[in-house]
Amino acid sequence: MEYSLFCQSLYACSSSPVKKKLFLLGIMFLLWVYMLYSCVGYCSGMPSLVVDSYRGKDTESSVGKRTENSRVDLMSRLMPVKPQQQAWVDDVEADYDEPSVRTAVSRDLLHNEIETDERTSDDWDGEMRGEQQQRSAAEPSAMSSFSNGSGSKKLPQAIIIGVKKGGTRALLEFLRVHPDIRAVGAEPHFFDRNYNNGLEWYRELMPKTLEGQITMEKTPSYFVTREAPARISAMSRDTKLIVVVRDPVTRAISDYTQTLSKKPDIPSFESLTFKNRTTGLIDTSWSAIQIGIYAKHLDNWLQYFPMGQILFVSGERLITDPAGELGRVQDFLGLKRIITDKHFYFNQTKGFPCLKKAEGSSKPHCLGKTKGRTHPNINPEVVQRLRDFYRPFNMKFYQMTGHNFGWD
Repeated sequence: MEYSLFCQSLYACSSSPVKKKLFLLGIMFLLWVYMLYSCVGYCSGMPSLVVDSYRGKDTESSVGKRTENSRVDLMSRLMPVKPQQQAWVDDVEADYDEPSVRTAVSRDLLHNEIETDERTSDDWDGEMRGEQQQRSAAEPSAMSSFSNGSGSKKLPQAIIIGVKKGGTRALLEFLRVHPDIRAVGAEPHFFDRNYNNGLEWYRELMPKTLEGQITMEKTPSYFVTREAPARISAMSRDTKLIVVVRDPVTRAISDYTQTLSKKPDIPSFESLTFKNRTTGLIDTSWSAIQIGIYAKHLDNWLQYFPMGQILFVSGERLITDPAGELGRVQDFLGLKRIITDKHFYFNQTKGFPCLKKAEGSSKPHCLGKTKGRTHPNINPEVVQRLRDFYRPFNMKFYQMTGHNFGWD
């Protein structure tokens, strides 16, 4: 009986074109509902990265902090960080905090020893503190980069290798205005402290670049690291090297001033300068003195790189004529001269040039509060003795580079 009624219904639907269409639409609607129900049931069983990223966080943290933590957690799921990389990331985050003097082991040139430098002495107000956050917002995410091919991480083609307290941070930040230059802000210290981590570890620290862009980094202590030239040459003999040099006497006083700001109880500049104050013998084992013997350090680099691959930037002219020095650097890197006078203005209060618009910002940026410290009063006789000490090394450096920097 029921079967006959069902057949009659089907016959009735098929006998009427309108009813037939309504019947087919009904069947399609039921199928669509069934598929939607199945899809919802399947998706609900999948773990949600975004939801999971909010779980396991400290319940006492603020909403803003939870948002930041969730972003970090999401990125850690997409790109797992090796223990060594995490150690470097933690070190970088510390560099964006208030500057702190690292315990440095000052080594004597005669024993081929190296110094460590203050990693945070060159940070910039605001920009450097939030550099990683700014870059993560400006750059495509790891997943979108994978899908659209927007750049890849490469080993640096150019490195600012020195010198400490010469103006390396200013040069790097000026260069980052150029659209064809991508640079990591914090100092990787790969070729002096982290070389055992390997080149792939080093590559992962670099920002992504597009075809035609140059990857850069800067670590001023490379210039005085004996092993650095051979290591960089082993990576690539075509690497272009940039050295920012400054009057070695002024540089030494600036170096001391930086340390004094963090360690007020250190000995006087005069007592550190001399091995014996009576004889006037300069203590070259003190890193502040050692770094300024540019000719000796350069001789080590010339064993692995031709002079044509090394550019020397005047720290003094980087202040008085930043556009001119940046023009030379852009030429050296084979780039169009995009950074010009229009990008700078001179800050009378600070006493050095500032960017009208820094990378990733619409606001002017100057070197931070750690720059432009007032130097202590040094006995003029000590200053003159240092100038006499550096003079022959400066003359040799002028001959080697073919350029007189006018420090005497």
